[in-house]
Amino acid sequence: MPSFIPRHGDLQYHAGMEKSAARFEIKRVYDEPADDDGVRVLVDRLWPRGVSKERAHLELWLKEVAPSPPLRTAFGHRRERFAEFRAAYEAELESNPAVQTLLDLAARHGTVTLLFGAKDPKINHARVLQEFLVRPGRN
Repeated sequence: MPSFIPRHGDLQYHAGMEKSAARFEIKRVYDEPADDDGVRVLVDRLWPRGVSKERAHLELWLKEVAPSPPLRTAFGHRRERFAEFRAAYEAELESNPAVQTLLDLAARHGTVTLLFGAKDPKINHARVLQEFLVRPGRN
């Protein structure tokens, strides 16, 4: 079950939101929130160091969509392990019900920003998740 952290009350359903308008962005949780972030969702299994819930400014902490602990540990954010990590994480995502939560949020709200704590903006699980979510036929 997703861990909700309300920001400005409950998430609102926007009637008439087209699925084609759905968009997934990624951003470090340490970066300042922006007006165009849409629904901000933390997709890390562990809470990022030094970030308060208020500063994170997020609507949802969906730790269930993060890589499993053994996979995260084996990857260790090492560039040379990224291809193997990507394949294993995508296999986990195929059967992860939390993926549908993200697709539903995007269908209702348009933009979903996937927040992560990793230092590298290109070699991280949020990038893999974003690419997985936007594949044709996924949303």
